[in-house]
Amino acid sequence: MKRLSFILTLLVIILSSNLFAQAINKDKIKSDSVAIVYFIKEITPENVLKLYKTLGVEYKGKTGVKIHFGESGNRNYLNPELTRPLMQYTNATWVETNVLYVGKRRFTDTHIKLAKEHGFNFAPIDILDSEAEVEFNTSGMGLKHYKKVKAGSHFENYDNYIIYSHFKGHGSAGFGGAIKNLAMGFASPGGKMAQHASDVPVITDTSKCIKCSNCINACPAGALAYIDEQIAIDKDKCIGCAKCIAECPKRIIKPENKRLGENVFLERLVEYAYVFSRRKPMVYINVLANISSSCDCSARAPLPFTQDIGILASKDIIAIEQASHDLVAKGHNCEDAFLKESGVSGLGQIKYGQELGMGTRKYKLVEIK
Repeated sequence: MKRLSFILTLLVIILSSNLFAQAINKDKIKSDSVAIVYFIKEITPENVLKLYKTLGVEYKGKTGVKIHFGESGNRNYLNPELTRPLMQYTNATWVETNVLYVGKRRFTDTHIKLAKEHGFNFAPIDILDSEAEVEFNTSGMGLKHYKKVKAGSHFENYDNYIIYSHFKGHGSAGFGGAIKNLAMGFASPGGKMAQHASDVPVITDTSKCIKCSNCINACPAGALAYIDEQIAIDKDKCIGCAKCIAECPKRIIKPENKRLGENVFLERLVEYAYVFSRRKPMVYINVLANISSSCDCSARAPLPFTQDIGILASKDIIAIEQASHDLVAKGHNCEDAFLKESGVSGLGQIKYGQELGMGTRKYKLVEIK
């Protein structure tokens, strides 16, 4: 009986080892495979829709188009008219989240008002964290930096997403494309804070506090209080929702100014994007136009440093980012245009994304006439 039990145990171990080896080989085949990235040079509304149709997904149910409405004062954000045929064809909703810093895009009502002022007025708008945030557990995903990530609670209301991204520079990430659009774009302000520095904000100058108690009243965790007549944050109670940052009229509550290693910030972006991309079906459209060294979040973004290039679409987020990066580099006659223009390379996003199994850096560019 013992001998039979030993044999059965041995067989289970061998079978498990074979399955594990097959899983590794399967992952290896996936990372070595070649993804298709479709490309059209002429940037028109009709061609945005053409590329979506070329992907052949034909999403059903409730579709969200993740977009950036542009900061107040910014003129590099993409013309909303480029999405009109796509929005009409898919009957989709533009989706976005509020930002971490104080401004028009920090609050839902002024965020939507600004979007409409920028021409986003012909489709529904949903600010995903307008009511609350939701946490997703990351256990078992093999991530370096997070045990949980924070998103706008409306994220789960959609059956699928089209990630429509303006591919351009970014001062901290090197470039902002589909990965950053996912990572920061779906994250609640608390999630954005966790990516930038830490979960707990800091009070920069207690002498400027006017004791209005706005932060105390807004805190859902009861983490703020006056201690010896000075406002203080209990780090053990703080849940990192960032509501106190928005409520302080003197703006003395801010994200911790903690300098991260360049690779750490890029890896944090990728891990957030990884979690979101695993939860819902997604396809990716990158528009390579108005390519400056700064993000659309900048109120005074610099002029583009290279010519408009075209539109790309793919089911593979890593492949489309690599292809976009390569086309910009080629157009700017260098190996890394964003490293040249902003001093930061964003290639770490692509490399780490492939390591996590989000896609492959090997692609075939298929030009659509």
